[in-house]
Amino acid sequence: MNGTSPAYDVVVLGAGPTGENLADRTRAAGLTTVIVENELLGGECSFWACEPSKALLRPVLARADARRVPGLRRAAEGPLDVPAVFEHRDAMAAHWQDADQEEWLDSVSVDLVRGHGRLNGPRQVTVDTPDGERVELTARHAVGVCTGTVTAFPDLPGLADVRPWTNRQATAARRVPDRLAVVGGGVVAVEMATAFRALGSAVTMLVRGGLLGRMEPFAGDMVTDALREAGVDVRFGRSVAAVEREGGGDGPVRVTTDDGDTLVADEILFATGRAPHTGDIGLETVGLTPGDWLPVDDSYRVPEITEGWLYAVGDVNHRALMTHQGKYQARIAGAVIGARAKGEPLDDGRWGRHAPTADSAAVPQVVFTEPEVASVGPTAREAERAGLKADVVDYDIGKIAGAVQYAEGYRGRARVIVDSERRNVVGATFVGPGVQELLYSATVAVTSEVPVDRLWHAVPAFPTISEVWLRILETYRDSDGSAG
Repeated sequence: MNGTSPAYDVVVLGAGPTGENLADRTRAAGLTTVIVENELLGGECSFWACEPSKALLRPVLARADARRVPGLRRAAEGPLDVPAVFEHRDAMAAHWQDADQEEWLDSVSVDLVRGHGRLNGPRQVTVDTPDGERVELTARHAVGVCTGTVTAFPDLPGLADVRPWTNRQATAARRVPDRLAVVGGGVVAVEMATAFRALGSAVTMLVRGGLLGRMEPFAGDMVTDALREAGVDVRFGRSVAAVEREGGGDGPVRVTTDDGDTLVADEILFATGRAPHTGDIGLETVGLTPGDWLPVDDSYRVPEITEGWLYAVGDVNHRALMTHQGKYQARIAGAVIGARAKGEPLDDGRWGRHAPTADSAAVPQVVFTEPEVASVGPTAREAERAGLKADVVDYDIGKIAGAVQYAEGYRGRARVIVDSERRNVVGATFVGPGVQELLYSATVAVTSEVPVDRLWHAVPAFPTISEVWLRILETYRDSDGSAG
């Protein structure tokens, strides 16, 4: 294909999970599709985020569970086998090879151009390939930008010389640093602090606000307590004022915080947020600003492009920065592009086939810390800010028979948000060991808008942690006298 100027119905920039799903869905709609990627097919999630990070965390969480089970505690007291953990991580990241992804694209009849793709005017994409060739692509119907995000660094002099870790260096690490400083309090920060403390690092967290600030406050509090019990030094109200490598750039990292305190670490991980990966994709050629997020309408079109051919899907549109949500958006956007190409009307009512309702009403998330955190829909604070008349129902998961069976001394908490007028579940948060498996039932309840009275007929098996649903319903009934 090098040196040619082929035309396709759809050109997709970025072959992470979002781009791959968008290409798959447009191809399934009968549209010829090509995808452009300058790194590994499968993107951040497959090689530097979801897969390798959870591979590092799985032994940590399994050991923590085993230590709470009679008969296993003594066997689980020893240190983790670090080389075995890294070997497992390497396998889960496919040893940073993407041949299977290329085979999958071929199996769904999506063409691939490897190289750096940039917009070059309306419906035009130019790709500079690794071998120095240039490919000019034309999109008849749509260009989908699925380039995701990159680490957002603070503006610190000399930071690049320090060679700071991002999620990429952390998840692909070949050794465990004796001392690790983690800057930030979001998901990457708490997960990597959990993993590297269990692998043997002395971890210090520098957190400007609180942990997991976008979730229910009790989630951050419980994770903070667990991290501190594990030996992590969590310091709140701290920002990095200066950072440098000692010994001419080859030694440890000296960190000065905004209160004048200092600490020394072998590596420093910045997990301070994400920025759109749009700085060098040719946005200026279509009147947009390089480096900006790409806000979209509810069909994932970029509204500034009046001709309607440019779509932004996944993290790059800043709606919900999670892999599974990007894949959801890709499924919706692919169906939208296919329908528009065929001149078909859109089913874009609430929860319709072409409506991205879950982006605002039902975004699920799991934080793989110890304890785990799982949530979907708004928090109590978000529901209040949105003007929703809501009832907040809390329950101690540790009282559930299934939780007692799961682990001695089980500590957990559940919160469900109920629309008091429509009487259906709109949000839920669970904190505790093993709660990730409660999340899909909560997501189904939210998206199906199941009336609370109907949930009484969803009988949880005994003894399982899912019995928390029954206890929540009982608590809600007893608090407001509803039927049940």
